[in-house]
Amino acid sequence: MNDARKTAAYGSWASPITAQRIARGSIGLGQIVHDDRDVYWTETRPAEDGRNAIVRWRDGVTQEALPAPYSARSRAHEYGGGAFTVAKGVIYFSNDSDQRLYRIAPGEAPRALTPEAGRRYADAVIDRRRRRMLCVCEDHDASGGPQNSIVSIDLGGTADSRTLISGNDFYASPRLSPDGRRLAWLTWNHPDMPWDGTELWLADVAPDGSPASPRRVAGGRDESVFQPEFSPDGTLYFVSDRSNWWNLYCLRHGRIEALAPMEAEFGLPQWVFGQSTYAFVSARRLVCAVNRAGTWRLAALDTDTHRIDFIETPFTHIGGVIAVHGEVVCVAASSTLSAAVVRFDLATARHEILRSSSEDVIEAAYLSVPQTLSYPTTDGGTAHAFYYPPTNGDFRAPGDELPPLLVLSHGGPTSAASNALSLIKIQFWTSRGFAVLDVNYRGSTGYGRDYRRQLDGRWGAADVEDCIAGARHLVERGLVDEKRLAIHGGSAGGYTTLCALTFHDFFHAGAAYYGVSDLETLARDTHKFEARYLDRLIGPWPASGDLYRARSPIHHVERLSCPVIFFQGLEDKVVPPDQTEKMVHALRAKGIAVAYVPFAGEAHGFRRAENIRCALEAELYFYSRVFGFDPADTLAPVAIDNLRDGD
Repeated sequence: MNDARKTAAYGSWASPITAQRIARGSIGLGQIVHDDRDVYWTETRPAEDGRNAIVRWRDGVTQEALPAPYSARSRAHEYGGGAFTVAKGVIYFSNDSDQRLYRIAPGEAPRALTPEAGRRYADAVIDRRRRRMLCVCEDHDASGGPQNSIVSIDLGGTADSRTLISGNDFYASPRLSPDGRRLAWLTWNHPDMPWDGTELWLADVAPDGSPASPRRVAGGRDESVFQPEFSPDGTLYFVSDRSNWWNLYCLRHGRIEALAPMEAEFGLPQWVFGQSTYAFVSARRLVCAVNRAGTWRLAALDTDTHRIDFIETPFTHIGGVIAVHGEVVCVAASSTLSAAVVRFDLATARHEILRSSSEDVIEAAYLSVPQTLSYPTTDGGTAHAFYYPPTNGDFRAPGDELPPLLVLSHGGPTSAASNALSLIKIQFWTSRGFAVLDVNYRGSTGYGRDYRRQLDGRWGAADVEDCIAGARHLVERGLVDEKRLAIHGGSAGGYTTLCALTFHDFFHAGAAYYGVSDLETLARDTHKFEARYLDRLIGPWPASGDLYRARSPIHHVERLSCPVIFFQGLEDKVVPPDQTEKMVHALRAKGIAVAYVPFAGEAHGFRRAENIRCALEAELYFYSRVFGFDPADTLAPVAIDNLRDGD
């Protein structure tokens, strides 16, 4: 059989997955809520400068529910989430530009509920009996820095705000029982992050609406509790990692009861508010998303017998789970299916896509399917990754050539690489002839608490070692070119990238997106939510100052000797621009090949279509110059200081 594919060098393959197509043709799908049978969700739209629209689905018809220029986005904890809720057709949302809460009733314009002030709101629940909203409030006008609390906001006309619970550093997930008589919530304090230790509290609701007789029912410094929810019969459920794995539990008759214990994860790191991995179809049945080794599945759990039955679906990544009158709605994706809002009929096991993140369907011939890898790393450990081989139905490489490898170090670092279809992270590269390794280094979620804790005190070391070990594993198997190895990461992944390039002579190029370069500056200047994150990852600040300096790439630029391209949003409050600019200036002064692409108006992550396109094309141009291939794309040149032949 004749092979009609053209022969061309890796990296130079012409791909239909263009940067413009990615930036203009896809949206982000976020929080899902329901109001009776109506389903609502948020859409992040790069073509509208990253606006978060709210969309309503009713009886098969999708409609815009939030007029422009309003954008439903909370900045509580800086990362937000949980930006809206709906009750009886009325939408309550946090508006991005001013962080005020608004109310929008059918046929009416949005009306502000809260005054202009330095307050941010998230994770709201409506208390219909008392005509009020309960939500998390982060007050940036408070003396001594931001103060977090759970507040009530009157919906009867006055919009008066009242603090219900305060005193700890952080709060999340206020939840009311169906009869409105009990209130549950999560709380934690510095130096813990919510995946380290949270407490689940329960209180009665007094006649005046205040919490009475509060008591801690689960959690502590060494137990992470996630997503408390009341079932229709008033039983309190939650996810906890007390067994090492984020499993489901309930509080029944005053005792905590494990439901379907297994070596799998029902929870997520709480970077944002409003996450959901399970929902109640009835008092006796819930539907949940379960993660084993990086692959998510949907399952139904009988809450009486504890029997769990997995539901066959074509999806491998599932989140945002809600239940609507016997059906389940969630955001789901696979390695070949774009993320979508999907409705499952549990009676027929059929599903319907309500909204896809991309209406642009890519032919399977251009999509690389991941291979799950586990491989040895330092200290006798094991690391995990998804490997994507170069794939393009129109091209093949010369027989004696091996592909360049792009290693991805995910952000967080307490997060995880996903096997969901990603045109921007994966397929843009593999369809041009790159191999991609997306690493779940030690410290990643999805593999149990013990695996997460293996990064404690070792950030900038264990994660880097796992990225190098993964690349070396592919080199030893003869799958990639050992002379064309690149590493790419954003935020915390950018720090891993810079550490790999600075402290190890292994990779030949790198791309750092808003990456951390100075741990001391990060510890001093970062926002409240992450202000003590490094206590576990590095050591207590300032007592461990020597270690902070030893692990900061900015103090060891003399050891970095390969080309690097930097990308930075100039409005970034999480990793401020000076972290990037110090590295750029230092590399220029040393004579190392370096490029810098800043974006005005962007913060921590790029939301505008033109900037997403620019970043992709600039990174491709950079690799073409460093690795010596001719890209098929027409690319705008990027200024690369100090680049010499042979770099």
